[in-house]
Amino acid sequence: MTTHQNPYQNVVRFITAGSVDDGKSTLIGRLLYDTKSILVDQLESLSKTKHARVTSSDAGVDLALLTDGLEAEREQGITIDVAYRYFSTPKRKFIVADAPGHEQYTRNLVTGASQSDVAVILVDASRVDLNTSTATLLVQTKRHAAIVHLLGLRHVVFAVNKMDLFNFDEKVFNTIKSAIEDLTQKIGLAKPILIPISALLGANVVTASKDTPWFKGPTLLEWLEGLDTSPESEKLALRFPVQYVARQDGSASDDFRGYLGEIESGSIRKGQKVKVLPGNTEATVAEIYLGNRFNRDQTNTNNEVESAQTGQALAIRLVEDIDVSRGCLFVGADDATPPTLSKQISADLCWLDSEPLSLSRKYALRHTTNTVGAKVKEIRHVLDVQTLSHADKSHPLTTNEIGRIDFVLQKPIVADLFDQSQRTGAFILIDEATNHTVAAGMIREALAQ
Repeated sequence: MTTHQNPYQNVVRFITAGSVDDGKSTLIGRLLYDTKSILVDQLESLSKTKHARVTSSDAGVDLALLTDGLEAEREQGITIDVAYRYFSTPKRKFIVADAPGHEQYTRNLVTGASQSDVAVILVDASRVDLNTSTATLLVQTKRHAAIVHLLGLRHVVFAVNKMDLFNFDEKVFNTIKSAIEDLTQKIGLAKPILIPISALLGANVVTASKDTPWFKGPTLLEWLEGLDTSPESEKLALRFPVQYVARQDGSASDDFRGYLGEIESGSIRKGQKVKVLPGNTEATVAEIYLGNRFNRDQTNTNNEVESAQTGQALAIRLVEDIDVSRGCLFVGADDATPPTLSKQISADLCWLDSEPLSLSRKYALRHTTNTVGAKVKEIRHVLDVQTLSHADKSHPLTTNEIGRIDFVLQKPIVADLFDQSQRTGAFILIDEATNHTVAAGMIREALAQ
């Protein structure tokens, strides 16, 4: 048997969010440049580009172009699609997603944020209205903060950018800080982390700035390097959705039936007692194979392991011969808080489609490896991003809006609440007529069968 370490232990996945022109692409370019993650030929190519968002920087090139890979992005000076970049330091490896700031590309932000553990929300200090009693933030700043909170990102930092335009004035930073703290209190975010930066000049991004002696916190990179990177899902109970049942019909001594899938949370070990839902049948784990039983490495040693954990794709064989099919869920037999078998759920939706949510339209709800028909029972409320209040339920849910919706399902699903397990408490909604993915959903209530 071999011991396999989880490859995701030391990787930080983060997304940059915020309104258009807040400096997200420039910030990522600065991180890449100051951590020496850019090849010389890349810099030479950028120095010759005909498109630039800024006139100058310490690097001598427009750092935003390091993430704007599409010609349309460079021509328009905006980010359209989510761009992924990779860099590392002696302490950490990073995967960063540069999300679009425009409202019409909010769905791209949702996609990128759903794969991240950390959100860096940029706030352009020059575009905050400082003349109101409480400084007024941009609507997109509020929308993105609400979305990353709904998606359950574990760590959120607000980087107050372009402080160089105010000569790094501490009073300006504190005024904006009060507005951000007011925002996070209204949407339910924990006490926020705030860092004054200048992405263009590199102040407090990788190295501390001498222009902010009043700021005693870490630089952005220091904060990212110091995060607890162990997946929260590893600390949760076992959740293993079955994606496929594999058979190898050989002799009676080698008749193999394995259940393939990926561990969404927790861990599993050989000899462990598990419960298979929704049938509620108990069984014992006989064998565990990474990938699947039929993969062999170059030394011809099979890939059987004693245990596995969150994020690993497996084939599991059980001692008992029981009824298991795609969509079933393995949990620990001694799980004190098992998921709920439910046909009625209430969920927060981030609506992504150009057509509004309809009470009469047919939708398919895809949850883990299960897909069931779903009917909208009621629109409870829709979030007004401008005021952070809830509109009445007669308000339709339209593109880029967030609302609480009640569903009745064609058949029950085995579901956790999103606050308890993000991987098995989330789903996507598909329009059966167009086959478009129309919404990302987070289960907040599930009525037991």
